[in-house]
Amino acid sequence: MTSRAARRASTQARILEAARLEFGDRGFEATTVRGIAHRAGVDPSLVLQHYGSKSALFTAAIQLPPGEPQEAEEHLVDVLTVRAAELPPEMRALVRSMLTVPQASEAVRLHLDERIGNLAAGIGGPDAELRAAVAVSSILGLTIARHFLQLRAVSSASDEDLVRVASRAIASGLGAETTRQ
Repeated sequence: MTSRAARRASTQARILEAARLEFGDRGFEATTVRGIAHRAGVDPSLVLQHYGSKSALFTAAIQLPPGEPQEAEEHLVDVLTVRAAELPPEMRALVRSMLTVPQASEAVRLHLDERIGNLAAGIGGPDAELRAAVAVSSILGLTIARHFLQLRAVSSASDEDLVRVASRAIASGLGAETTRQ
């Protein structure tokens, strides 16, 4: 027999997953508590009981897993591989809403600042933070171009081709600039 706490945790997890999918598919403004509840197979009152409000649920739904520092090139290929494939629901929700919802903007900014810091530490040299920011911004741009704008050249490329070409282009920008003579 399942305990009450286990059932509650299971319901909360279903609601959170449904919210990630709804926010990812529809964005913050078009998503409703009723739509989330329907997708989770629960009463709308349970959504509010567990999370308090649509805004609080959105904040929970867009939390990205914490990253760990890695070697710069390995990190670059790992991130590109993830972004080339189908985006996880929390990432779809976050990217779709980052320009219109302050919580999403702040979550993206904090997440990307952490990534920039980790990458800059890995590459070192002059302008490391700026070079890392350009690389991270390029990956964000590719994510948007492939999964939201569906730019033909980017969205029609295989995951492997996109990773191969993008990692070369971005990695070349990560190298420390040489001094002009």
